[in-house]
This record gives sequence, C-alpha cells and structure tokens, in this order.
Amino acid sequence: MKLIIVESPAKAKTIKNFLSKDYEVIASKGHIRDLPKNRFGIKIDEDKIIAEYRISEDSTATVKQIQELAKKSDTIYIATDEDREGEAIGWHIAHAIDKDPEALPRIVFHEITKNAIIHALETPRSIDMDRVNAQQARRLLDRIVGYKLSPLLASKIQKGLSAGRVQSSTLKIVVDREREIRAFIPEEYWSIDTLFKKDIEATLISFENEKIEKLTIKTGAEATRIVNTLKEEHFTVGEIETKERKSSTPPPFMTSTLQQTASSQLGFSPKKTMMIAQALYEGVKTPEGTSGVITYMRTDSLNLAAEAVEAAREVILERYGKEYLPKEAKVYTKKSKGAQEAHEAIRPTMLTFTPEIAATYLKPDEIKLYRLIYNRFLACQMNDARFEQQSITFKSDKAEFRATGRKLLFDGFYRVIGSDDKDKLLPTLTTGEAIAIQTITPEQHFTEPPSRYSEASLIKKLEAEGIGRPSTYAPTISTLQARNYIYIEKRAILPTEIAFTVTELLENHFNEIVDASFTANMEETLDEIGEEGKSWHKILLDFYYPFIEKIEAGKTNIVSLKMAKPLGRNCPQCGSELLLRSGRFGEFIACSGFPKCKYTEQTEENQKENPSVADEVSEEVCEKCGSAMVIKNGRNGKFLACSGYPKCKNTKTLAEQKTSEVPCPECGGKLLWRQSRRGAFWGCEHYPKCKFISKFEPSDKKCEVEGCGGALAPRTYRNKEVYECVKCKERTPREESGE
Repeated sequence: MKLIIVESPAKAKTIKNFLSKDYEVIASKGHIRDLPKNRFGIKIDEDKIIAEYRISEDSTATVKQIQELAKKSDTIYIATDEDREGEAIGWHIAHAIDKDPEALPRIVFHEITKNAIIHALETPRSIDMDRVNAQQARRLLDRIVGYKLSPLLASKIQKGLSAGRVQSSTLKIVVDREREIRAFIPEEYWSIDTLFKKDIEATLISFENEKIEKLTIKTGAEATRIVNTLKEEHFTVGEIETKERKSSTPPPFMTSTLQQTASSQLGFSPKKTMMIAQALYEGVKTPEGTSGVITYMRTDSLNLAAEAVEAAREVILERYGKEYLPKEAKVYTKKSKGAQEAHEAIRPTMLTFTPEIAATYLKPDEIKLYRLIYNRFLACQMNDARFEQQSITFKSDKAEFRATGRKLLFDGFYRVIGSDDKDKLLPTLTTGEAIAIQTITPEQHFTEPPSRYSEASLIKKLEAEGIGRPSTYAPTISTLQARNYIYIEKRAILPTEIAFTVTELLENHFNEIVDASFTANMEETLDEIGEEGKSWHKILLDFYYPFIEKIEAGKTNIVSLKMAKPLGRNCPQCGSELLLRSGRFGEFIACSGFPKCKYTEQTEENQKENPSVADEVSEEVCEKCGSAMVIKNGRNGKFLACSGYPKCKNTKTLAEQKTSEVPCPECGGKLLWRQSRRGAFWGCEHYPKCKFISKFEPSDKKCEVEGCGGALAPRTYRNKEVYECVKCKERTPREESGE
C-alpha cells in the first residue's frame, strides 16, 4: 500500500478519486505539532534555539490513525501545500510517525487535478529543510514577541491584550491613519463649474496668467470675481487634440489582488474570499467528477504555466477571434522581493469548465468568485483596449478652459471582464470658431481627510510595505478584530481607544515591533533563510537578546497606563458593566461591551466643567431606594440615573418600554422587553420576585404536553411557523394548533 498525507480532508477526498486502490489518502487536518499553549516552549542555548514541539490534544486521534496506516505502507508521500508552512507541516508529520523527514518522498502540485497528481507522483523530491527552517524561524519569532510582550501589555494597560510582529505593525498603520483624520483641518476652496454651448463640460485651467489647480481659489469672494469676469469674456475654440491611448490588460490574480477585487466587486471580506477559494482549490463537483477548479490560492507570484497560457490563447482565438489575441503570450512578473516565482498565479485549472457550466455545479458565492478568477485569467492574455482621447481648449483674453472626451475604439480585454467606463464624446468643432458659455457657477468645497482603510485597501498597504505574506493578510485582520483593537463599520476599519494606548506604548518602548520597515526587513531576512539557507538560529538569537533586555527594562521603566476601572453599575443600553476609561481627551465612562455597544457618558467632573449638560430631575422615582431619578446626558443620548449615586447605582433607559399584551404566564404581571449582555428577552415586571423569562413573546395558548402547561410562543424554526413551549421547548406546527 502507498500512503499519501495531505492537510485537508476535502483535498484527500478529491485526490483519492484520481488514484487506484493501491493508494490510501489521509489528511493531517492542518498542524499536528506546535509549541505548547500554556508555556513558552523555547529553550535558549548559547548559539542554538531549541523548540519544544508537542502533538496537540486535538490531533492525537489523527496522528494515531496516520501512524497505523504508515506501519502498513510501503511508501509514504508527504503531499502538504507547497509553501513554507506546508513544508513545515510535512516535516512535523514525519517526526510524528518516527520517520526521517528527508528520506520521505515529497510531492507538490499547484492544482488538484488528475494530471497534476499523477505528474507529482512521478517526480517526487525531498523535504526542503531551508523552507522548514524559514517557517520555524517565523513561528519562533512570533512566539518570542507574543509570549514575552503580551504579558507586559497586560500588566501595564489591561488584561487580555496581545502584541505580535505582524499584528502590531498592522495596527500602527490603522492608528496612524486615524491620527491623520483626527488632526485634519478642512481647508476651503472653490471650483468654477462651467458648461459651454452644445453641453460641453469644461474645466478652468488658467485665469489672468495664473494656473488654476484644486486649491487655487480660496474664497467665495475670489470665486465670484472670477465668474463675473468670465461672463464678460469672449471665447474661441483653441487647440483640438486627438490621441490614441491604450488600457493595459490586468495581470492574473495573486492572493492580495484577489482579496482586493473580491472586496470591491463582490463585497466579500478577505476571510470569506479565502474560505471560498480554498473550497475551489481542494475540489468541487464538475462534469468529470470532483476536482480542484483553481490553482493554489496563497501565492504572491504572477507566473503562469506555459501549457495554461497556451490553452488560454486557444480559447481566446476560438471564442473572440484573432483581433483579441496578441502575437505573443503575455508574461507577468512581480518585482518586489520575496515573490516566489516557482509558484503560479491564481487561475482556473480547466478552461472547459466555463462559468456558465460551473453555475449548475457551484454554490452562489463560489460561482461569483470562480467567474472573477476565470475571466481575469482569460483577460490577462488578451489584447489591450484602445481609446481615442479627445482634448479641446477654449480661450479668451484672460482665461483658458479644457474639455476632455473619450471614445472606445477596441474593447480588447474588456470583452471578458467588462468596463464601467462609457464614451464621453465631444462635438465636432473647428479651431478659431466662437463658442459661448452656457452656464457658469462658483461652488464651495472643503478638503477631506484621508479615507479610513477598508480590508482590501489595508491588504494593499501591507503588501506595498512588505508586511506579512499572502497567508497572513486575512488572519492578521481577524486577530485585530478578535482582540478588540479594531472594528469594521460600513466597510471602514476603525481603531478602538485601547489601540491608541497600545500603539503609543510600543512606539515609545518597542519601536521595532510597530515599525513597518523593520517588519518588512525581517520578512526579507526570513525569506533568505528559505532561499539561501542562512542560519535561522543566529537570526533569532540576534533578535532575542536585545528584545528580552527591553522587556526586563520595561517591567520597571514603563509607567502603568491601566485604562479601565469597573464602576459597579450597568450600561442602560445593553446591560454590560460600565467602565471608567482614559481616552485621548480625558476620562469618560463607556460600556465594557464596546465595540458592539457604543454607549458612553461624561464623568461628574466633566459635567461640572460643562453646566450646560447639568442633570435635570425627572418625575420618576428609583424603584430600588426611593430617591428621585435624574436625567443625565451621555454621548449617545439621555438616560435615567438614581440621584442617590454612588450609594444607589440604578440606571434606566429613557427609550419607550416595549410591553406585551399577554400577561406573565406565572404571576399575571406585565411582560417587558428587556436587554442584557446575553441578548434581549421578555421578562416580568415583578422581577426578581417573579423570574419568568422568554426569548420569544408568549401567547395565551398552553402546552399540551402532560405535566407541562407552559405558555406557547409563536416563532419561526427552520423556515417553518411553529409554537414553542417556553418551559419544555416542545415545538408544534401552528396548523396543528388550530391556527
């Protein structure tokens, strides 16, 4: 028997379909060995670093199964992904089954098709120890930074914080952009919107021998003066220029550009894009059976296999004609360091599996992404689009305008991927002919701050700065979200207040961790381990000793910046605990449920400094202590608070209380719609004497289950209308209940 070990169960299933019964294919389900979770797991010798790898508890059963199959096998193939992480996983698998890693045949493939698998089995190689060491260095470096720096942040700021080599430098990029936005001061400027006869839109480019640019006209008075002058001017047609321009074909997708395009065109998050791409790579149903329909999706290469390019050229010639086919195949290369040209760009594996055919086999989101990849691959081998660029100037004694137009002459690659650009044609005019202004209006504008990063634009920035690698972009953003350093609102990434504090501490004491150039240089150094065989022990030790010295110094030198102090009362909006926080503009009270709940209020000191927001007494009385309730102003609106604070910390929302027409099934009291940190629910007004609660509003119907008698609540369950008992949870279709 021959055993093939891959990472993914889906991949294992697909490959198994291509091979005879002599082969057994099993998945490791990702990493099976790693550093221990509950301790550092790294020993430092004078000139050597020793990693204490352990088989994870989650992988014990899988490893046992692999070991049993390995004992029965004549040949064991390592077939993990062809990147450094995959190389390291294969190395760990070999150790787990007590085999010499360099003695096991290692097979690699960029696509999961029958031909690719057969070819890989015919051309095995050994595990590349330089790549393994590069991945080890990356993993250990990240463990050193995270394991040593995170506890320091927790002790100086607040519990639960973390830091990381790629994570923290990415966070600084987001924080720096927010600093720019907060520091931005809008600048007034004016434009002169002009329409000449024949509905020609034109832009003022010079006035009284001065070049007019975006910020040239500063005031309304100046704009009005210019408009009044222009109204008296006589214009003639000046230079008429027509040039042909080309729109170059886009390169094929690599990881970063796929994530960016899927975000802008499909609205997919990078995480979602990679999950769908993984499924397309590992195997989906096709007319020929289960097969991978795209090449490996974690790549920073623009290289394309010669046979794939030739197949694309044949399809272009057959479907679109020779005018769309370049004389020679187009070749794309990535100029930045670290690009692994041995890999391929992302492309379809079978051009016969068209998006039209795929639509009957793939899920809706899968077909959207597949069509994007398929069409981009064809487009990258087509001729450029050609345009006729038109430019006409209109001149007077004191001013000059320019009008521009464009006409599509040949659609080229747009034939496949489409274009939102529409022809904007200018009328036929003659040099020297008179032309009058139809309308002219001054319009006020203000400069705007730089826009916040979206997930797509942040990935583009990370790639440009050399921070991280294709496999790290989406996980890095997810980690920052999970740690509450950032949140995403209307597709824009915003940092939380804690992100500013953490970034400022790191800038002041561990600048190399958040410095983009340092992080990028470290990436290049790690690349040198994998490509040139540099000593990974020396590189890590050169980083380790100075870093640990800073950590030890920071324990005594860094002033505590503890940010959050519990106040012992709950948020009036969601029920979570309120915290006293220190922000960039002083102390304030905020909900611990941030960013899901954005409730904030002023401290008492702030209210004293701002008499205009003083408390006003309401007509309500505190049900806990009998004191008057006062109306307080928070940043998100007004709420009721007990005037006996801090002895009584009762608060209530001012929002209208939602009540049920059905009385409490247990005591007959009024049912109220309440909010808690676990979500919203229906509860009795007599709580805590009556503790009835229900997620769904109960009806006056009773459960017929013997001995129950609980109230039935109408709800939708798995697209069916049912009654659910609030006590025993028994569900009954509504039609059976007589409705």
